[in-house]
Amino acid sequence: METCDLPRHQLIKSLMAKQTEKVADAAIVLWAQLATQIISIVGEDGFNALYVRSVFLSRSTFPGLPTIPLPPQAEHRFAELKRSFEGQSPLQVREANSLLLITLTDILASLIGEQLINRILSLAWGAEIPNETGKEFKNE
Repeated sequence: METCDLPRHQLIKSLMAKQTEKVADAAIVLWAQLATQIISIVGEDGFNALYVRSVFLSRSTFPGLPTIPLPPQAEHRFAELKRSFEGQSPLQVREANSLLLITLTDILASLIGEQLINRILSLAWGAEIPNETGKEFKNE
């Protein structure tokens, strides 16, 4: 399966494409929801490492992403990301955030597997994502 055909990539792109107003705010909401789920599994330091690596890898395509992506206080975790999105067009924010989310989920999928990352996304965003066998994970 081509990586661009992965259901989670399609989900991320569709969630971002739905955003027409306050795109930066919507992007941060997605991050906060995802962070909650990932932190519950790998802890805050684990999430921070994944996030920082994702920003680093995505900066080659979107140099406007933060250079110091995480503040020391968890309650302001995505302040720099939001600041980097402000002043950009909605299209740029959607594209940058999609790449950033895809990069993070690709890293995590390589560590824990496609089915588990799909389950995490399902819990975070209340979405149904088909797994390899065609069955869907449902947030029940």
